[in-house]
Amino acid sequence: MNAIYIDSPLDDAQRREQLYNGQLMVYSATPSATALIEHARALCEEAFGELHPTTAQHHMPVEEYAALLSDLKPRFIHHPKSKEHIQGLMRELGCDPEKTYFDVPRMRSSTSDDYLTSGIAYAFHPHRDTWYSAPMCQLNWWLPIYDVTPDNVMAFHPRYWSEPVQNSSRDYNYYEWNATARRDAAKFVKKDTRKQPKAEEQIELDPQVRVVTPPGGVLVFSAAQLHSSVPNTSGKTRFSIDFRTVNLDDVAARAGAPNLDSECTGTTLRDYLRVTDLEHIPEDVVAMYDDDTADRGEVVFSAPQGVA
Repeated sequence: MNAIYIDSPLDDAQRREQLYNGQLMVYSATPSATALIEHARALCEEAFGELHPTTAQHHMPVEEYAALLSDLKPRFIHHPKSKEHIQGLMRELGCDPEKTYFDVPRMRSSTSDDYLTSGIAYAFHPHRDTWYSAPMCQLNWWLPIYDVTPDNVMAFHPRYWSEPVQNSSRDYNYYEWNATARRDAAKFVKKDTRKQPKAEEQIELDPQVRVVTPPGGVLVFSAAQLHSSVPNTSGKTRFSIDFRTVNLDDVAARAGAPNLDSECTGTTLRDYLRVTDLEHIPEDVVAMYDDDTADRGEVVFSAPQGVA
């Protein structure tokens, strides 16, 4: 990583090439991005009532707070407006709607001062999303819902863009995760014991890059970027939205960022929806990424009520 592009005029193909080379992209809020965060705010503020979502943690028992999130986050994920605003955003930022596929947007929260860092509000250790069975052509899109600061965003660790990290992704299977650990997220309040891919060597967190955007500003990065949750010391909970995209041509061509160290099994590709009509990626294309592990769990996550 050696550049951060701000409101770049690059077209989508050029943008994907730069992201696959380790650059970051930041865009000012578009009409659909603004509508998306306003929609998320409305759900948050309805859920928390008289308390402001960013400071509610100081006025609620942690168990009650976790229970509230376990209802709020799935409601955002599965609300039809959430997908509609993503479809608009993709068009506004120049993605080909016939070839761009996205997964459902998720609402994330990072509470301050270790109030809640597990389960439904998991604080991510340094990781690449490609350790979690993501394709190398996956792009991550991130938007803050309320104001953020350097003390509550995420950090990128650019040293590791070109340097492999010894990690436990060899033990991770996406289909097993769907069948077991994923549906149990809300149960982990004090401590998260789910087995996730982690570095097996000491990570040097510095140098690091923290990107602070206004609410609705859009940060885009490759799934191969090593990144982590910054320990939140801001006194406020950070609420954000993220989702992921792939381009069908890149999926079919096995294009994307270099794979330095990911050894996971299974694939997330069945989760993606086409921008035009919410159709899934054709199964013959997904089959290029499949392995012999489909019988180990659920190839597509079927969420019980109240599970994101």
